[in-house]
Order: sequence, then structure tokens, then C-alpha cells
Amino acid sequence: MRYGDHDVLDGVTFSVQRGEVLALLGPNGAGKTTTIEILEGFRERSAGEVTVLGTDPAHGDERWRARVGVVLQSWRDHGKWRVRELLAHQGRYYASYSTGTVRRPWDVDELIATVGLTAHADKRIRALSGGQRRRLDVAVGIVGRPEVLFLDEPTTGFDPEARREFHELVRRLSGREDTAILLTTHDLAEAEKLSDRIVILTGGRITADGTAEELARRIAGEYEVRWAVGGTRNTCTTAEPALFVHELYVRHGAAITDLQVRRPTLEDVYLSLVRRAESGPAPREVTG
Repeated sequence: MRYGDHDVLDGVTFSVQRGEVLALLGPNGAGKTTTIEILEGFRERSAGEVTVLGTDPAHGDERWRARVGVVLQSWRDHGKWRVRELLAHQGRYYASYSTGTVRRPWDVDELIATVGLTAHADKRIRALSGGQRRRLDVAVGIVGRPEVLFLDEPTTGFDPEARREFHELVRRLSGREDTAILLTTHDLAEAEKLSDRIVILTGGRITADGTAEELARRIAGEYEVRWAVGGTRNTCTTAEPALFVHELYVRHGAAITDLQVRRPTLEDVYLSLVRRAESGPAPREVTG
């Protein structure tokens, strides 16, 4: 994707399979929103090839759109509608395309229960709290039981209980519903918990692609080992933690206390990649 003489996206290549959750991560300005909007059919690319459910999103018709779900960061329309009537109304649009490979929309009350809004089903949308509105955003995005679902910062404003329930819903959608899910989030713990695979964008390029464990092993590399002997605390990094711990026990035996082995986290990997991209040329792509 190019704006004037500036490449916003350059050589971005990845795929998502049915039943897979892919987290697209990156700092502000990395190109995540542009990538998502191209895949959703809201923005035309400058070059390259894109297919979603076998169709170029730039030319997707209504039948194609009925198979795609989108949860935006926020929307503030339909304040006078009640929760149940809005979802029932929108579900009827999808019902007209429920033939062949297109799945029937959710039962409204089942959907409302799934997103945790049963007690608020008859409330006007303008009377909902911020967290309740966000649950409704999710319901609007999945009412048509999509085969591909785009989630843009889906848990913003969720309390811990609502976030846990939403994570269970994502697993249900990718598992039992066999939905392909592309998730963008700044919550790295959420990305690590939910995703089967992670793609990191920095400066419009893919700088990492793999599972959280794979990326930690390839990019951050070393484990941190902490232990104490005789009240003295020690810390060391090593690429072979099992061997290192074995040698510690050979040397100190039962005198070792407070032993901890910490593998690099997704946050370690992410910050390492972002810092490299900001301090010099983009690192070579790491593929899964």
C-alpha cells in the first residue's frame, strides 16, 4: 500500500486458515489498520494479491460480506434501539443469504446470552455502560455467524470477568464454529493467550511470524535463571536452561533455594523487534 511516495505496507504476506486465530501486532503507525481495512474490503490496495474466502475483497458482493464479520474499535449509532431488537433486525439481513456454504445467523437470545447481555436485552443501547456497549459491538460483529471474523481491540473497556468470557467465546468460534479470526490488540498477554499464530508488523513490514513460543525461542533466545545459595541471590541468562540447572545442582546440591526459570515472553519479543525497527533498517522476516 502506497500513499504518494510513501510505502505504508511493503511485501506483507501471510495466510489464515479456518479455525485459526491470528494476532496481528505492531506499534501505532505500523500498518495494522490499513492491512485490516484491505482485507475487509474497505480500502483498495496499491498492488499485490488478496483473497478472503476465495474472493478479492475489493470486489466482494453482498453474499461475500454475509460471510465476514467485523468488530470495530467503537461505534455510536442506534442509541434509541433496544439490544434485542437491533440484533434481531440485523440477523434478518444475514438470514436471506443462509444457503449453500453460508451459515444461518445466531438465535438472538442465544447470542445475547453468549456475550453476557441477557439482563440488558430490553435496554436502549444509549443506556448501556461502556463495557456493555463493547459486548454489543461483539454481538453485532458475529450475529451472522461469520466464517471469517476481524476483531479490532475487542476487549477495550472489558472488566476481568467480561474479558475471560470473551476469550472463551473466541475459542468457541475458532473451535466449534471453525471460524478464521484475525485479532488486533495492544494487550500482549491477550494475544499470547488467544492466538494460534502471531504476526508482528513494524514499519509496514512483517518482522515476525510464528507461535509465541517459536518467536521467543528464535528472537529473544535466552532464558533467565534465578536462584539463591546461602542467602545470596543470583541471576544468569542461558540458551540451555536444563543443562545450566543440572550443573547448578551438581555444584550446590540442596543448598539451592528459590530456583526460577523464566522463558522470554511475547512482550520481550515484541519490544525487541520494535526497538530494532525504530533504531535501524527493518530486520529480516522471520517465518513460521
